[in-house]
Amino acid sequence: MTTLLIRGGQLIDPAAGVDGPRDVLLKDGRVAEIAAAGKLKPIEGTQVLDATGLIVAPGLIDIHVHLREPGQGYKETIATGTAAAAAGGFTSVAAMPNTIPVNDSPETTRWMQAPERGASVRVFPIAAATRGSKGDTVNDFAALKSAGAVAVTDDGHPILKENVMRETLAAAARVGLSVIQHAEDTRLTQGASMNAGPVAFKLGLRGMPTEAETSLVERDIRLVTDLRDARVHLHVAHTSTLGAIAAVRQARRNGLRVTCEVAPHHFLLTEEHVGLYNTNAKMNPPLRSAADRDAMIEAILDGVVDAIATDHAPHATHEKEIEFERAPNGITGLETALGLCLRWLHREWKLPLGRVLSLLSAQPAALLGLKGRGTLAVGSYADVAIFDPKAEWAFQAKESKSKAKNTPFDGWAMQGQIRWTISEGRVVYTHIA
Repeated sequence: MTTLLIRGGQLIDPAAGVDGPRDVLLKDGRVAEIAAAGKLKPIEGTQVLDATGLIVAPGLIDIHVHLREPGQGYKETIATGTAAAAAGGFTSVAAMPNTIPVNDSPETTRWMQAPERGASVRVFPIAAATRGSKGDTVNDFAALKSAGAVAVTDDGHPILKENVMRETLAAAARVGLSVIQHAEDTRLTQGASMNAGPVAFKLGLRGMPTEAETSLVERDIRLVTDLRDARVHLHVAHTSTLGAIAAVRQARRNGLRVTCEVAPHHFLLTEEHVGLYNTNAKMNPPLRSAADRDAMIEAILDGVVDAIATDHAPHATHEKEIEFERAPNGITGLETALGLCLRWLHREWKLPLGRVLSLLSAQPAALLGLKGRGTLAVGSYADVAIFDPKAEWAFQAKESKSKAKNTPFDGWAMQGQIRWTISEGRVVYTHIA
């Protein structure tokens, strides 16, 4: 493999406690050496990247993406989805199981990781918690973990039966897997297509009450409490309501292993962005009220939120260009996450750059137990994101590496531009000005 020297950059590695000028030597897919600027000299055959004026950071990790394969390659493929990830600085993505067929077997889990898929970056499958994601029969978690699954979830199909969720939490804990819950009591959201509130009323749309999310988070936390097992890990996906964040905050105070993620669209947008039935502002959980949005921001700034995750959910153009109520939920997000986080969390709301990068790398790696990722300590995987923190640019959906263009952030101003993305020692993305 190529030996690669990154020279002249500012290394920010929150997990290793490093923030300063460093040269980084990558060899055989690992970090071989870190040294003071100018100390490392390239030997013959070494590729050199000049990172002067740039930030050198651990490759970003997205723990919530939909790559649509197997079964829906017309929306996205593992190859195109991971190309978009690389363009956004992501070197690892965790793929949700709502594929066709549902990823509830070791065979599908292995298929998603096979070299034939053409992935640019590392794909970590998250397997279905129950057979077919139907919420009834718990899967063989040991077999799924052996095949490469890093967590379990029925994302998009919340586990409503209390006894099944209790069994899921206990069984996952026994084999060291996290349980990720899409918190939505679907008995309260049937036929709804956006947040319940004044905008839905004005548009004549049925709304999803915030209680649908909050009540399920509260129930799941009660189950974690009742199990009295320190190995149990509940992770709340795409948290969007003030009540759900409050419940997670209290669970942590009570010493429970309960974590959560927030997507950029839930800390930047509100139900007002639906406008006149804009389907690129339709997702689940839906865009909420300004009070809910502000609660997400506060929870990120005060450390309750463990990770920023995109919930990258690509759809074909023809699927989104229909009536709002009929259009599928979801937006793309891999290429806009870093630019939005730097523009808003860092520049506007003054979250230190190291904290922003930790939410996008070290903390997601810790949540899913991805050893050797989320850091550039010597011996770790050579996963690197190199970006210009001062660059200002506008995202153009038509230029996306993803097959899909369904984003509410088309034309938005971004801060910080990826120059190179390196996955396990290979340069997988280069920005061409």
